[in-house]
Amino acid sequence: MAKLILSPNLEDADGFYEALLNVHEGLEDEETHALNARLVLVLANHIGNNEILADAIAASAEALKSR
Repeated sequence: MAKLILSPNLEDADGFYEALLNVHEGLEDEETHALNARLVLVLANHIGNNEILADAIAASAEALKSR
């Protein structure tokens, strides 16, 4: 059974963050929301495991509550 990884695991977190910011540059709010939704769906498809995706949804919701 695969387990959701919550510890830092990106090869280049700063590079990813910079690319994410750059792709949003110049977009209207509606476009940026659409881009984020598309990115979530592309990554969810890549993961392809509903249990891991459910754990990711729960972890994200919990992190939002604890802000």
